[in-house]
Amino acid sequence: MGRMVLIAAAMILFVTLQELDGPNARVADYFDVVAGTSTGGLVTTMLTAPNKDNRPLYQAKEISSFYMQHGPQIFPQSRRNSFLRRVTNLFGGPKYDGKYLRTIITSILGNLTMKQTLTNTVIPTFDIKRLQPIIFSTADAKANMSKNAQLSDVCLSTSAAPTYFPVHYFETKDAQGKTRTFNLVDGGVAANNPTLMAITHVSKQIMRGNFQYEDMENVDCKKMLVLSLGTGIGKHEEKYNATVASRWGMLGWVFNNGATPLIDIFGDASADMVDIHVSTMFQTFGSEKNYVRIQDDNLVGEAASMDIATRENMETLVQIGNGLLKKPISRVNLETGRYEPVVGEGTNEAAMVRFAQLLSEERKLRIAN
Repeated sequence: MGRMVLIAAAMILFVTLQELDGPNARVADYFDVVAGTSTGGLVTTMLTAPNKDNRPLYQAKEISSFYMQHGPQIFPQSRRNSFLRRVTNLFGGPKYDGKYLRTIITSILGNLTMKQTLTNTVIPTFDIKRLQPIIFSTADAKANMSKNAQLSDVCLSTSAAPTYFPVHYFETKDAQGKTRTFNLVDGGVAANNPTLMAITHVSKQIMRGNFQYEDMENVDCKKMLVLSLGTGIGKHEEKYNATVASRWGMLGWVFNNGATPLIDIFGDASADMVDIHVSTMFQTFGSEKNYVRIQDDNLVGEAASMDIATRENMETLVQIGNGLLKKPISRVNLETGRYEPVVGEGTNEAAMVRFAQLLSEERKLRIAN
């Protein structure tokens, strides 16, 4: 349930934007592209999907309440803690049946489709039949009917973590009525950290002429603002080591004290590689302040779990997120892969306030022109 960690940072951004531009300010008004993987895909959709007034369904401040209300039903702890259920999961069926998640997502999103999002939205998934990433985006949905999937299907796909939720199947039709099938799992399999994917999407749209800026012909780090909010990881916990893992067989790699080592390893490795790449890119162009990555790699115990959705644990994660805002802004050390404080750049909270100010100024310039 580490997703609760990012909410504090999103809240500071949202509150500052409303202080600057009034109570009607919404996150979707300020970003050319919003991307999210897995639970980040759910949050992305909630912030960019339209309501009946063609404004975002949710404000950033409402995301926490959503998870507090629905998290315990999405991840029922009685099923998680049952010994019989654990044994059953090892030999057949995911840990959770996903029925409640499907019910709540479809009831919220209805028949809304990808092309209806209020800003350019990018959400990755992975097709286990084709063995390739399938990336859903607003731009592709507008250009290709077969990619204009219902938002509920996209959300259920990007959150279908292997061993946790069932694979999600759905179909779409192209302009000629030909059926396209999808057999999708969690987008984190392909892009656990979607930052680079979002930057690549911007580059592609600029080349296609879909994003037209007077002074920007390609991706230019000096002219981009990139905000990346992590959901927290337990890197410093060091819960796996060679001595223990060398004795694992196939079962040990997919089930270990309630965790799934393979998913942890591949997911964290993928996310770190993206952060290292993007950090290097922005530092190379002398634009490191234009890339803000807020991540807590000190989660331990239940706080580091993907699916312990007790109210107590979620409240702990909110507190961790609030505490993270008071810590110094950090950047990944390109040698060690660990986040280290940056001297002289203030706290994460100050960075979010500065970021909101830059977004507000940019939006006012665009409206004026």
